[in-house]
Amino acid sequence: MTKTVLTVDDSPSIRRMIAMTLQEAGYAVIEAVDGQDGLSKALAQKVDAIITDQNMPNLDGLGFIRALRQHPQGKGIPIVVLSTDSEEGLKTQAREAGALGWMVKPFSQDKLLAVMRKVLG
Repeated sequence: MTKTVLTVDDSPSIRRMIAMTLQEAGYAVIEAVDGQDGLSKALAQKVDAIITDQNMPNLDGLGFIRALRQHPQGKGIPIVVLSTDSEEGLKTQAREAGALGWMVKPFSQDKLLAVMRKVLG
């Protein structure tokens, strides 16, 4: 069965790159343009994992994670933050909010796939 990954990023080029990488590896991908859009999409359909940016309009990555974890269907979904930020305090806040991991942009396609295989089993 195909695993579905939600990618939440305000950059169309980053979303496209993530989507192409994951689709080539056999994953289904849903794209969201910011945290608010990501929250709506994550609550509207079943997703197996989420990759989210931190710095976005309307709702940032931490806000998105916190909001999603408030809902029953948001529990247990692995979330990886993919951001240009690498500040330890932010990483700690993300883990406390419910993120599983943190990757720094720019990312390699191999690293992204390795992380997704690890979180999706």
